[in-house]
Amino acid sequence: MADGPADPLAVAAAVATASTGSYARIVATLIRVTGDWTLAEDCAQEASALALTRWPTEGVPANPGGWLMTVARNRAIDVLRRASVERRKLRELAVLTLTEAEPGAGAGEIVDDRLRLVFTCCHPALSPEARVALTLRTVCGVSTADIARAFLTSESTMTRRLTRAKAKIAAAGIPYRVPTGPALAERLPGVLAVLYLLFTRGYDADGEPAFADEAIRLARLLDRLMPAQSEVAALLALFLLQHSRRDARRDPDGNLLTLDRQDRARWDHDAIAEGVGVLARVTADGPYALQARIAACHATAASAEATDWVAIAEAYDRLARRQPSPVVELNRAVAHGYAHGPAAGLALLAAARAGGALDGYPLAVAAEAELTARQGDRHRAAELFRRAAEAHSGAARRALLERAATLLPGL
Repeated sequence: MADGPADPLAVAAAVATASTGSYARIVATLIRVTGDWTLAEDCAQEASALALTRWPTEGVPANPGGWLMTVARNRAIDVLRRASVERRKLRELAVLTLTEAEPGAGAGEIVDDRLRLVFTCCHPALSPEARVALTLRTVCGVSTADIARAFLTSESTMTRRLTRAKAKIAAAGIPYRVPTGPALAERLPGVLAVLYLLFTRGYDADGEPAFADEAIRLARLLDRLMPAQSEVAALLALFLLQHSRRDARRDPDGNLLTLDRQDRARWDHDAIAEGVGVLARVTADGPYALQARIAACHATAASAEATDWVAIAEAYDRLARRQPSPVVELNRAVAHGYAHGPAAGLALLAAARAGGALDGYPLAVAAEAELTARQGDRHRAAELFRRAAEAHSGAARRALLERAATLLPGL
C-alpha cells in the first residue's frame, strides 16, 4: 500500500476514479469466466464499497484498479465455492491475472473482454431501450435508480427490465464475443447507434449530462480498441465537438441559449481541438463523419456570422443521400435557409412535410418559426414559436416562449 489520503472526501474521490476506470474491466472479465452477470456486477460494487472502508486507514494502493480487480475476483471465488459450481470456473478465477490497471503487454484478454461486453449489451436481439439501459448499468456502472430516472420510470420497473434483458441474453444463447469479418461490419452500426442514443439522452435540454460523458468515454474506448474503424473515430469526433458547447448552452438562470447567442469563449476549446484532430483521421463520408464535419463547421467558426453555412448545407445534402430521414431533411432545410436565404429553407421544409413525416413535429414547427422570422413575418413567427412550445416542457419550452416574446415584446 502507498500512503493514501486520510480525508474521507479525498478517499471517496480516489475510489470513484478507480471504480470508473475499472468497473467495465472487472465486470467484463468476471462475466467471461463465470457467465453470471449479476455476480459480476455485485462483486465489482462490493470491491468499491470495501475500498471506502479500508483505504482511509491502509492508504490508496499504488495500483487502485488492480486492487479492485483482486478483491472482486476473491469475492466471486467465495460465492462460487459456496454454490459448489464446477471446478473449471474456480480454477480460471484462481489463476486469473487481474493486476493490470491499464491495458498493455499481456492484457489483450482483458481488452477483448470489454469489447465483448459492449457488443453483448448492444446485441440486436434486445430492444433499443434495453440496449441503452443495459449498457449504462453493466458497462458504465450507472445505478439502476439513475437509469430509471432518465427513463421516467420506477427503480423496481427498471430492475425488472434489466433482469429480463440479462435473461434474454442467456435464454437466446447470445454469444459473449466480438464479431469478426462481415459480422463485425453488420453489428458495429448497432453498437454505435446505442452510443449515439446514450449521448443524445445526456445532451438533450433536460437530459442527464453524465450520460453524455459516459458515451464519450465508451467512444474513446472503442476508438482505442478498434482504430481501423473509421465511423468509430467519426462518432467520437462528433461527441467531442457537440459536447464542447455544454457549459455555454444556458444562461445564468438556466435558460437555453441558441448557438448564435452562446459565449464562444465558454466553449471547451481543448475538446474542439481534440475533435478536429480525431476527425482528421476520418477519410470516408459515413453518416457520423458527415455529422462531425457539420459540427466542426460550427465549432471552429470565430462567430455565428462567420459560420460556413454553404459547407454545412452541402454536408446535409450528402447526408440526406446517405442516410435519408425526416430529421435530416429538417436540418437540411434549416442549413439551406441560412446558406441561401429563408425562402430556400422554407421550400425544402415544405417538400419534407409533403410526405407527412414532419406533420406536427415540434422541432419542424420551431424551424419554420425561425425561418419565417428571418423572412420578416414577426407575427406569424411568434405564433409558430408558441405552438412549438406547447409540445415541450422545462428549458426547451421556456426558450421557445422567450423567442416568441422577443419578436413581439409588447404582446
